[in-house]
Amino acid sequence: MQQQTSNGGISSGLQQNGSTADSGGPHANGNMIPESDSDINGVNGETNQNLGPPKVMDKTNQDIVRLIGQHLKTVGLKYVSLNLEMKFLLLEQKYLEYLEEGLVLEALHVLRNELTPLGHNTGRVHQLSAFMMCSGRDELQTRAGWDGKGAVSRAALMDRLQKYLPPSIMLPPRRLHSLLCQAVEMQNQQCTYHVTHTQTSLENVSLLVDHSCSKEQFPCHTIQVLNNHCDEVWYCKFSPDGRKLATGSKDMTVIIWDVDPETLRVTHRKTLEGHTYGVALIAWSPDSSLLIACGPEDCPELWLWSIDPPDYELRATVTQSTDDSLTACAWYPDSRKFVAGGLRGQFYQFDIEGNVSESWEGVRVKCLWCKNDGKTVLAADSHHRIRGYNFDELCDFTILQEDHPLMSFSVNKADRLALLNVANQGVHLWDLQDRCLVRRFQGVTQGHFTIHSCFGGVNQDFIASGSEDTKVYVWHIKRELPIAILTGHSRTVNCVSWNPVYHQMMASVSDDCTVRIWGPRSSSPEKVDSDKT
Repeated sequence: MQQQTSNGGISSGLQQNGSTADSGGPHANGNMIPESDSDINGVNGETNQNLGPPKVMDKTNQDIVRLIGQHLKTVGLKYVSLNLEMKFLLLEQKYLEYLEEGLVLEALHVLRNELTPLGHNTGRVHQLSAFMMCSGRDELQTRAGWDGKGAVSRAALMDRLQKYLPPSIMLPPRRLHSLLCQAVEMQNQQCTYHVTHTQTSLENVSLLVDHSCSKEQFPCHTIQVLNNHCDEVWYCKFSPDGRKLATGSKDMTVIIWDVDPETLRVTHRKTLEGHTYGVALIAWSPDSSLLIACGPEDCPELWLWSIDPPDYELRATVTQSTDDSLTACAWYPDSRKFVAGGLRGQFYQFDIEGNVSESWEGVRVKCLWCKNDGKTVLAADSHHRIRGYNFDELCDFTILQEDHPLMSFSVNKADRLALLNVANQGVHLWDLQDRCLVRRFQGVTQGHFTIHSCFGGVNQDFIASGSEDTKVYVWHIKRELPIAILTGHSRTVNCVSWNPVYHQMMASVSDDCTVRIWGPRSSSPEKVDSDKT
């Protein structure tokens, strides 16, 4: 284990017959008013053709018209607008069906005498008039984006009309099916141990009982105990593609393990040697081809490894000064650059060759994370904060502040939630967008030793953390109490990693010098294997 020393009103233009004016019409902004009342009172839906010159209103009259429009809308004018939209959709269908049947005169009558007088959606009316030039049925359907006369297009029309009608008149389509799907989805969200890729739907569950996954499918059973390290194991991390596991130890080695997706077991692939300090943190590049190993607090260098089989070679040893402390690092999403820092005030941005491209002075970094936007770097510092840094624009800002030292943190794949291991407090969940504490998880023993927790599961609905009481704790993200407490280690559990692809698999490492692989009971042998290479 490592002990460390101690962030208004809506304007509505009016048109003939009280309908809502088209947004592109000359009266859309309420700046003009007809000369007399007779100009807005059409007979039998026909507009008066003898309009006089419009008046230009002053600001006071414009405000009055806007207030009247707002009042009319609140007392029911909006329903007139909805009726107008429904009438337009019906007449559009009628017009297109006439055209498809070759009844051009009838279609022209609908266009001139029924659609145009509505004064609604003028742009679409112009499009409809152009369809009269179509050479045949196929061209008409293609240009109009229409399925042709028949049940399909009329069903689509009903779906469009449905949103304008209250449920008391017309139920939404497949309403019972929608309600049942919502019920199944709710059961899925409330399932304590839902960790498989199988999607819960009406097709694969019974409606006679509530959906509930068995704990036997959950990764809470020891599959393997790996004894290859000869000293305390400080860190473990699955690669983003889920096919490899890397473990770092006080014995100054990193071991790469291959993951078998079928059995959820691992086999030794390569031991990376040559580090001059113990390995306290490992960072995989997002494309799973590179790996960075960091040392403890007094380590001034990083080791950048290429992990492309069959070659596992040390690509660069990154260091700036023997007085540096480079104990934290994180990759940008493009796998072409990374950031690193430490508690002595160093904070660098490196390219893939290990060259410094930018630096930030005086930031005492404990843990780092690069967001998916490719710009923002989150850093936990010695002032109990997490702050955001942008190396391109050289700006920084505080996101959250805790009352106790932050030992480590991780962020979910949506960049919304952060999981913090806080000294003497345990595991806290923060919302980075709303900048508020969401939940304090109970059970874990957290002092001043560095313990790394993680998100896991298909939708990252689970959280796992090591503990100083030798146990691994697992919580559902919506519950403060653990849903599983895993035993087997004999000393402090320093780190837990959940496989990001094969969600029924976890790994944990401990000061007892072992690595434990956790999986469902079906993958657990009667006698747990203990591998030594």
